[in-house]
Amino acid sequence: MPYIAVKAYPKDPKIKAQVADRIAAAFAELWGCAPEAISISFEEIQPEDWEETVVKPIIEPNLDKMFVLNGEKKY
Repeated sequence: MPYIAVKAYPKDPKIKAQVADRIAAAFAELWGCAPEAISISFEEIQPEDWEETVVKPIIEPNLDKMFVLNGEKKY
């Protein structure tokens, strides 16, 4: 706990590693979990597939769970 799954446009492995480091550090500090308990995965989605792969099946059915949506805070 926790498992964080990031779906995003393709990025360089170095960038993904930097993002994973920051996410892991934030969870360790703010969530209060041990670093060895954190799991992070990246799934690359091509821009032309974003709407059908992410927006319609994942985001739209979970609008009530979104904390940030298209850059806008929902909390």
